[in-house]
Amino acid sequence: MPAVELGVAIEPLKLSTPFRISGHVFTSHDVVVVTLARGGHVGRGEASGVYYLAEDAQAMVATIEGVRSEIERGADRMALQSLLPPCGARNALDCAMWELEAAETGRPVWQLAGLSAPHPLETTFTLGADTPEKMAEGARNYDHARRIKVKLTGDPADDVARIRAIRAARPEVWLAVDANQGFTRDTIGPVLEALEDCGVCLLEQPFARGAEHALDGFDSPIPVAADESALSLQDIDGLVGRFDIVNIKLDKCGGLTEGLAMARAASKLGLGVMVGNMVGTSLAMAPAYVLGQLCAVVDLDGPIFLTEDRKPSIAYADGLVTCADAIWGSGTPA
Repeated sequence: MPAVELGVAIEPLKLSTPFRISGHVFTSHDVVVVTLARGGHVGRGEASGVYYLAEDAQAMVATIEGVRSEIERGADRMALQSLLPPCGARNALDCAMWELEAAETGRPVWQLAGLSAPHPLETTFTLGADTPEKMAEGARNYDHARRIKVKLTGDPADDVARIRAIRAARPEVWLAVDANQGFTRDTIGPVLEALEDCGVCLLEQPFARGAEHALDGFDSPIPVAADESALSLQDIDGLVGRFDIVNIKLDKCGGLTEGLAMARAASKLGLGVMVGNMVGTSLAMAPAYVLGQLCAVVDLDGPIFLTEDRKPSIAYADGLVTCADAIWGSGTPA
């Protein structure tokens, strides 16, 4: 009998409507769910992978199977950091290890992580790229939202029209835009003017990963967040002087263990901290919600785009997201 029993499954998720960002359209997505069982206790983790690094569900399963023997011999979270690089596969395993430890010790994950009891978080609600009219309608339909994030496509004229239409529809809301690497220094000028005119509060990943030098001397009127440029802890030092905020996603960095380390390292360097999400259910959002307790900007709206979420589910009300301990990592035996 192994010290730990490892289970791995691929689960398909269907989006209620197509979701468009710069260079990609999501209609459905497969996630990987890991279970770790020992002595009557169970830990679970869900991962979406990183689509722009070609990490799909099949690749994650293959990666997990490659370390099955080490996991079943009882490798812990610290050992996992050396076994696998930052990736979705490591995220699923890491989160399952956190929940298993919580169940075995009778202490919730937030307590194991050295945090105070979680509180509801003000989250952004995301608008996928579409026509300005449809995006303005979507902004009005988010009538409960206090914060909205807007996906852009990298077409300056279209993106300016989107930003202005959304601001007209929701003049009071906190707005962020996410370029998903869609611009260059030569194309972003008109967009920056519109962002300033419309009181946009955050510009996420304007330029491609690998082209961070384009931010040297870049005079942005609003804070700039790193997403694709901040995959893991080793990227943090290089963000200083170019970005103002780091967007941490557990699939990118390989789990809550590294996510917490990134948040603390970024804060020490004077960077703002944000938590984001890939396509996923409440099981994927719950560990990110723990990390969100350290973040000034929270983007944890993934389940609202699905035709069906897990039960119990995280709750959205009055612009806030709340994740009960019972969803994941409660410290209560399964």
